[in-house]
Amino acid sequence: MSEPHAGGIAVAESAALTARITVMSVSVALVLTFAKAAGWWAGGSVALLSSLADSALDVAAAVATFVAVRVAVTPPDADHRFGHGKAEGFSSMLQAALVFGSAALIGREAVVHLLKPEPVRAEGWAIAIMVLSLVLTAALVYMQGRVLKQTASVAVSGDRAHYVSDFASNIAALIGIGLTMATGEPRWDALAGLFVTLWLVWGAIKVLRDATDHLMDHELGESERKAIIGAVMADPSIKDVHELRTRASGPTIHIQMHIDLDPDLSLDQAHRIVVAAERRVLEAFPAADLIIHPDPEGRAEAHGQFGERP
Repeated sequence: MSEPHAGGIAVAESAALTARITVMSVSVALVLTFAKAAGWWAGGSVALLSSLADSALDVAAAVATFVAVRVAVTPPDADHRFGHGKAEGFSSMLQAALVFGSAALIGREAVVHLLKPEPVRAEGWAIAIMVLSLVLTAALVYMQGRVLKQTASVAVSGDRAHYVSDFASNIAALIGIGLTMATGEPRWDALAGLFVTLWLVWGAIKVLRDATDHLMDHELGESERKAIIGAVMADPSIKDVHELRTRASGPTIHIQMHIDLDPDLSLDQAHRIVVAAERRVLEAFPAADLIIHPDPEGRAEAHGQFGERP
């Protein structure tokens, strides 16, 4: 039984929010890529090149997120009974790979220019472009944060982590260009590129970890598990909850558990108690795909190869 999102909204509303924010993400990535390409062509800044490379990969990552959030909300079909939510995890894995690639390119260019420094031209244009990048990126990150408070989309989360890294890298690039202008030493520009490389690697590791947790069916947080148990146990006729298992799959969360009931209840009475418990859980987690198995108190048996979580 489900009307799916972990963040407290249904799948349809979650889909609309993630769809809009991914359009914004693609648009920002395209604008910044063209602006930085023009600035780098005019000035040759390594820091700006590093930011350009990242923005170019942002386009690919944003498009992947754009597609993933739409696939993730596709209804279950005969071949995918649990839906298509894992598409978001694959999108985040792609994002991590792209960030690692971007970091490698930037690091190489930075090292080359440290060993053989070249003067940076048209610093004014470079700074103007970086300021534009900071403003647009900050606006996008803010909007993504608002969406994540409602949807908990792993694809949007990965995209946001990427743009947060961009924001920091843009600040580093701006500082590098500014120091180069102030001192006449082009190595500051290359050092800024190296800092961006390290920051991107750190961000990619976090995105990779989150995507792996999603694809490996990591349990929901302890507070969410307690909320689920609390909703179920609100009925005193339910004696216990055990074998609770949870996982997220795109906009949907899957919950299954066993509950202990009085063994003398009729099947109809037990059914009514289970349905009422499902409704309470769905009030708190409208994105839940929920299965509750009733056991006669004192006679519960293990089902399948997975026992109670420690």
